[in-house]
Amino acid sequence: MSKVKSSAKLIQDGKLSYEWARSHMQILDNTINRFKKSQPLKGVTLGFCLHITKETSVLLMGAKELGATVACCGGNPLTTQDDIAAFLASKGIHVYAWHGQSVKEYDWCIDQVLNHKPTILTDDGADMNVKAHFDNRYKNMKILGATEETTAGVTRIRAVENQGKLRYPVILVNEAYTKHMFDNRYGTGQSTIDGYLRAMNLLMASKRVVVVGYGWVGRGVASRCQGMGSKVIVTEIDPIKALEAHMDGFEVMQMAQACKVGDIFITCTGMTSVIRKEHIIKMKNGAIMGNVGHFDVEIDSKFLLKESKSVKRVRANLDECTLKNGKRVYLIGEGRLANLVAAEGHPPEVMAQSFSNQILSVLYILKNHAKIGNKIINVPEEIDKQVAVDALKAMDVKIDKLTPQQVKYANSW
Repeated sequence: MSKVKSSAKLIQDGKLSYEWARSHMQILDNTINRFKKSQPLKGVTLGFCLHITKETSVLLMGAKELGATVACCGGNPLTTQDDIAAFLASKGIHVYAWHGQSVKEYDWCIDQVLNHKPTILTDDGADMNVKAHFDNRYKNMKILGATEETTAGVTRIRAVENQGKLRYPVILVNEAYTKHMFDNRYGTGQSTIDGYLRAMNLLMASKRVVVVGYGWVGRGVASRCQGMGSKVIVTEIDPIKALEAHMDGFEVMQMAQACKVGDIFITCTGMTSVIRKEHIIKMKNGAIMGNVGHFDVEIDSKFLLKESKSVKRVRANLDECTLKNGKRVYLIGEGRLANLVAAEGHPPEVMAQSFSNQILSVLYILKNHAKIGNKIINVPEEIDKQVAVDALKAMDVKIDKLTPQQVKYANSW
């Protein structure tokens, strides 16, 4: 049984969004069609904890077309698109998701998916995997393996493995090069700009934008802000990434200095408390903050929302917080994923590659789980390369091959 907000209009709107996304996700569509005849997931129950967007609907419908019983919940209380949830439920997928859940409702939805006894989990942030490991209700559930979609989830799964408590294999889809390059860099870069513009509707050109973290996500965000004419500042703790940001032409400084000069702040680290009270009180009047890391822990939103003199919702997904020192600062999406809360997440073409990695990794677990053992592995190289081949084909890009002479030369000492 599904629990979603539903109506005929929602279902129809969701259907149109699904069809639009699928028409722009040829890579994933080709992957699904390649396996449809053999029905490799027949008799398998899959549990998904992902952002319920139009792109995700193509993955879930694809898994169903390959024979799976599919149960899903949202990967964040605020990122479910209700029309997509309603459409998926109308197609026989067990959906436990709606926009604007409380933390308690969000946790309940994860339980409902696990109650379907899925044998393979696909997670975004590791909330479902953590519950499967440490909630006594699920300690005897037979799980063959799992996949993890995002950096924050990878960090948590690594911690479980380091403690010697991992009870099934996990493929880190987030670590695939085709995922890093397209999803984290190009996808988050564009969708972050989209979310910020929808939330604030201000000019990016000439603004000093502070990008916190210069990993794959930070690189993409910094590049796209620069392309919009912003003056980009990067803060980092990793000397190599800081050097790279400097060589890429960005100003690099400590947050203690950046907090005083930035107009817009974008956190991209997956780490807790990167913008703290001591930074916020030094910000310029009118500074705007938002986060595109998975969890709402990067900005001290507790201080902002509970200890400000006043908090006022001035636009959809934008809160004006008046500090005790009289300054007004603004928070996008309550500190949650700005690119999903205030916008629609990554474009379909990007998610086609991430989700092709996901579906191929699920099939790999089904076939190889015993051989992998209870450990973390990266996406097998052959899968990563296959996704790249499929992507080039979908984009009608042709590349060269080594000639026999070149092969001989490469193998000669």
